[in-house]
Amino acid sequence: MQLFSDAEAILPFIFKIQNLFCPVLCFYLLRKLRWPDGIQCVKCKSKCIAKDGHHGTDNNRQRYKCECGCRFDDFTGTLFEGSHHGITVWFAVLYLMGLNRSNLEISIELDLHKDVVYDMVTAVRGKVCENKPAPILKGIVEADEVYIVAGHKGNPEEVAKQGREGRRNRLKGARGRGTLEKEKPPVLGIIERGGEVAICMLPNVQIKTIEPIIRSRVEPGSIFNTDEYCIYDRLTEWGYDHKTVCHAKGEYARDDDGDGFHEVHVNTMEGFWCLLRSWLRPHHGISQEKLPLYLGFFEFVHNVRRRGKRLLPALLGLLLGA
Repeated sequence: MQLFSDAEAILPFIFKIQNLFCPVLCFYLLRKLRWPDGIQCVKCKSKCIAKDGHHGTDNNRQRYKCECGCRFDDFTGTLFEGSHHGITVWFAVLYLMGLNRSNLEISIELDLHKDVVYDMVTAVRGKVCENKPAPILKGIVEADEVYIVAGHKGNPEEVAKQGREGRRNRLKGARGRGTLEKEKPPVLGIIERGGEVAICMLPNVQIKTIEPIIRSRVEPGSIFNTDEYCIYDRLTEWGYDHKTVCHAKGEYARDDDGDGFHEVHVNTMEGFWCLLRSWLRPHHGISQEKLPLYLGFFEFVHNVRRRGKRLLPALLGLLLGA
């Protein structure tokens, strides 16, 4: 997943922590990532533009005027447009999100109200899910499902529909395989060995539910490794080579070709679930409504293979449409 531009050359200098609080450098980086080939009109894409002063509340936020009559500035058409917070606050939020800090931790670190932080991080996760490329997997892929306890935190109407009072302690998921109605939604994961991953929250685990996801995310002819769960029984009919391991019999890896290498397994996918659980752990009580945003954000983070300040260029590039 390539989400970088010529601005990569300046990143070692720009992304020193102390420089993230300099609005001049932050705006310089934003322009480099948003317009790597030079500033262009947000309406007609023309490069025949002139500077037109600065924003009334921020002297570092440049305004422009195009020959078509369009006026815009550095934030126009971006996630940051209309925000009351400056670019350094946004960069700090993005940096802390890359470190997987919870909303409460971010609000404490930046001295912001928790509701303000909630709106900011939700907007970022939503934009990431909207703009991130959909990975197309091929070769040897593994598929597995996991169940995450997620109710309707902050949504009293949905809680009432479940016939229970609002909880004070941790929500206890129902035993066995879960569904959205049981407040234990399943998450389907497909990972290419040595490549990217695709994860998606499902209403239930049925063949008709997973079929469109698998067909759209995995190239025909790929080799699927799964466990013995029956929802994967039609993979061969859908045009894939299908191999299974039987966990019920204590089989977790198998050597089919006799070369001494146990190539049939779903251990890569199960290892990914450990990473996902660790990523979700600081965010206590994620609701069903927001869980897809957390999953989409982590899919993006995992696929670009970056964390913390090293995630910032890829994250900004995605948010700015670079």
